[in-house]
Amino acid sequence: MKVRQGFCFAIVLMVIIVVGFARAGSCGSKGSKIKLPKTGQTTCYDSSGNVISCTNTGQDGELQKGVAWPNPRFAANADTTITDNLTGLVWAPNGNLMQTRDPDWKQVQTFVGAVTWQQALDYVAKLNAEKYLGQNDWRLPNFKEIGSLVNNAQTNTAEWLNSQGFTNVRASAFYWSSTSYTNDPAKAWAVDMVWSNMKYLDKTRYFYVWPVRGGE
Repeated sequence: MKVRQGFCFAIVLMVIIVVGFARAGSCGSKGSKIKLPKTGQTTCYDSSGNVISCTNTGQDGELQKGVAWPNPRFAANADTTITDNLTGLVWAPNGNLMQTRDPDWKQVQTFVGAVTWQQALDYVAKLNAEKYLGQNDWRLPNFKEIGSLVNNAQTNTAEWLNSQGFTNVRASAFYWSSTSYTNDPAKAWAVDMVWSNMKYLDKTRYFYVWPVRGGE
């Protein structure tokens, strides 16, 4: 009797294991959802940069893979912050906050509102100490967070963002991220809001600050 019970238990265990593997395998199946957002690009180009039909090109503009952007993409909050409905991040409404709120804070006059990487971190700490807009959990966005604002369907992301409820997003200007470049820690990643360039640049250079809250 004990042998029979043991045999039945072994069969049940094997069934559980097989079902578990089957379910695990289905997670990577063709029908699984992509969690990355779309880039926003809907146009296709040839090698010379000419606009072409997207049919059968295999380009991003044809496939448009990723999570669809919500409409509206951004929503203004009662405290004047702006929530990105795609990422859930909450941004300061002013893309050059330092210039209007603290124009004399550790700045080089040639680059009004632009500071070094460490000064950018220090400025966000200042905002938290002063509870800017009633909050004390502001931070300098990481590389992926600041990059999430880029719209690859636009020739000028700054201009587009200024049409989405933000103000003073700088044209032809880099914005600091909090992410250092691992191969050369004297550099940090920054994003150009016009050309959508993402580069690692010397931390002693002068770029802009855009505080953010929320996220995982």
